[in-house]
Amino acid sequence: MDYLLAHDLGTTGNKAVLFTTDGSPVAREFCPYPTAYPAPGFAEQSAHNWWNAVVTAGQRLIDRSGIDAGRIAVVSFSGQMMGCLPVGGDGEPLRDSIIWADLRATDQAAELARTIPPEVAYRITGHRISASYGLPKLMWVRDHEPDLFRKTAMVLNAKEYAVWLLAGVMVTDYSDAGGTGAFDLRGLRWSPELLDAAGIARSIFPEAVPSTTVVGAVTDTASRQTGLRSGTPVVIGGGDGACATIGAGAVRDGDAYNVIGSSGWIATASRDPMLDPGQRTFTWVHPDPSLYIPCGTIQAAGLSYAWLADTVSDSAYETLNRLAMDSEPGARALVFLPHLLGERSPGWNASARGAFIGLSARHGIGDLARAVLEGVAHAFRSVLDVFDERSDIGHLTLIGGAARNDAWAQILADVYEREIRIPKAVEDATSVGAIACGGVGVGTFTDFGCVDRMLTAERTIRPDATTAAIHRKMHGIYRDADDALASTYDRLASLYG
Repeated sequence: MDYLLAHDLGTTGNKAVLFTTDGSPVAREFCPYPTAYPAPGFAEQSAHNWWNAVVTAGQRLIDRSGIDAGRIAVVSFSGQMMGCLPVGGDGEPLRDSIIWADLRATDQAAELARTIPPEVAYRITGHRISASYGLPKLMWVRDHEPDLFRKTAMVLNAKEYAVWLLAGVMVTDYSDAGGTGAFDLRGLRWSPELLDAAGIARSIFPEAVPSTTVVGAVTDTASRQTGLRSGTPVVIGGGDGACATIGAGAVRDGDAYNVIGSSGWIATASRDPMLDPGQRTFTWVHPDPSLYIPCGTIQAAGLSYAWLADTVSDSAYETLNRLAMDSEPGARALVFLPHLLGERSPGWNASARGAFIGLSARHGIGDLARAVLEGVAHAFRSVLDVFDERSDIGHLTLIGGAARNDAWAQILADVYEREIRIPKAVEDATSVGAIACGGVGVGTFTDFGCVDRMLTAERTIRPDATTAAIHRKMHGIYRDADDALASTYDRLASLYG
């Protein structure tokens, strides 16, 4: 029997998964790595930690599953998006990677918006100009670390760096190219308009190819490090958002899903880009290049609940969930704004910050917990409000850590006023997407319809009409509060950054 191996280089660590060629899971391993936050709005990771996690998780996977590494038919990848890892001509990292959560490049984003009209940039790339994207981050390196920038031969993301060390090639896929904010969505090429406006040379970006492309093979050096057979095909795969789209079963026009991990998003598969006049949403290229992925992202989704558990409460998640459910819908008139890392969709404000509104002496930890769960749900409902102007999303597939939290899933259904469907492998969707990219790339699978047999529906959660009516009122309060605090966010940022 042959096998498919995929690495998912996420925010908290690398997950390695092994599947049979008929789409059945065999084994998985996870190897964590840290994130550094050296200043407010900064977030960095070591590329060496990424590679060590690929090597460690891959070796454990092979050893513990007991398979013959020579039977692995392909290695494919998924990874965190929108980063900036400058490497020299020898491929060595010149600094730690500036990852997706980093919002330091606000001045560079503003500079870019003065050089090219934001609506033109959005029309070309499918993304608004923002400090979240790789291009402004690279401009920040140029402006603040000029000596390092002059040594930069290429800028990579996590999975590209791993592919470089595994197969000896520097290449990216269309989805990660889109995360730079410098990629032509329809032309599938680096945009001369954006690069000229930024003053960045085209040569600093790798070639962009479809997510199913076999870009090389495991080198002899990488074989000795990883235990993989030299010559094993390597497929580039996609960014984690693109692979999660496949793994959530969104492989046909109109399929929609919601993922909640550290960050989170709502997305659909679509034949056409969804270009919003207010630039509240953005669009990726799907791993199937005949489709696109209109999307709206929340910066601190699951992270908000983790922050509460780690900082405000010493309760375990199970206890916190129980306390939250002891509160009532609306958290006894308490609203939480989950902007702990600034915010993207729909408001796009890097200065935005989290807030409890309506807090009083009568509120306890359970009310705070429920307010956080509901606040994240209202943030996503604000994204759905934008989609509702142009499409009809009848239900969503929920994946990520929140799908294991029944209380939160019910809150989501009630706030969204939509049916939530939860597959069995709720936290493997991104890995499933990477496996599918690899399998399609080497011809094991005909197309992305292969995920239909990999995904098993576990349960469906329907909204409660009475509770949904309460949340409808709370959603209006949430939106009004968020709008009212916009100027306060900016004033605080001017004082403390």
